[in-house]
Amino acid sequence: MAEVEFTPTSLIIHIRGADQFFALRSQLEVPLEHVASVDVSPPEARTIWHGLRVVGTNLPGVITAGRFINHGEWAFWDVHDPDKAIAIHLRDEHYAKVVIGVDDPPAAAKAIGDAIKRSA
Repeated sequence: MAEVEFTPTSLIIHIRGADQFFALRSQLEVPLEHVASVDVSPPEARTIWHGLRVVGTNLPGVITAGRFINHGEWAFWDVHDPDKAIAIHLRDEHYAKVVIGVDDPPAAAKAIGDAIKRSA
């Protein structure tokens, strides 16, 4: 599971618990101006294929965590339950998207949208 935090100019994603081990990462920080959009319950979270796993873990139906390449684009994943997933689409960043599991997907997506509006 992941948690989101905001600074006036950044979105910080904290990877919690054992997921740090599976994803080989403890946090990501992205400028808010590089967040293009956020999707709640993205369809790709329900598929088995997330791309070529470069670093991390992919046990379908259990956990997808780490760095993947799909169609030439990098993505970071930390998802256990597709119903709790959000996809954060980025521009001008190493990752084209970040797909994470959060406690309350609609609230997290709204908070990210609100933070983007405040930083503009």
